[in-house]
Amino acid sequence: MKQAFFRPAALAAGLVICANHSGCAENKENDTKPAMKTAPHAPAQPNRPVKKSDQDWKKILTPEQYRILRRAGTEPPSGPVYNEFKHQGEGTYYCAGCGAELFSSKEKFDARCGWPSFFNPSRHKNIKTVPDPDGMRVEVRCNVCDGHLGHLFEGEGFNTPTDKRYCINGTVLVFVPKQKHPKPLPADPPRQSP
Repeated sequence: MKQAFFRPAALAAGLVICANHSGCAENKENDTKPAMKTAPHAPAQPNRPVKKSDQDWKKILTPEQYRILRRAGTEPPSGPVYNEFKHQGEGTYYCAGCGAELFSSKEKFDARCGWPSFFNPSRHKNIKTVPDPDGMRVEVRCNVCDGHLGHLFEGEGFNTPTDKRYCINGTVLVFVPKQKHPKPLPADPPRQSP
């Protein structure tokens, strides 16, 4: 049996083709915009399943969010979304489709895989997993709007409490930074009587 190998020139040519293909590269018009949506406050949490027509989903999602959430697409690895994710501080991640809480920075870790990674959801009830049609992977979906989020990998040897990696497309997350509460003013010193 022959072993497959890549010649450096062929590999480089393939990367150039992929980088110039609209399905592989980020849209140059969006380079100045944040790759992952950030909101100042947590969205209202849905209390029942969210169902919409394709036309309605297209009205509320960006084309890239629609492609990933509704058509099980994947964003490019190690792109602007991943770089933003690595530098975000404490906060919570919500579904861009329905606003359901999915993950928090407490479960976040850098798996160095090119996509946002978490070792557990922050709200288990809002996540469901289903076998991929090929039977090779496990798909992660929002349990509220049934949107595709990414994939779950187990037993990879990560030093996390679960040894699970929820490998998630950051484009379909909305990050809400932890609110910084102002420190209370010091109490007035007791008055001394004359």
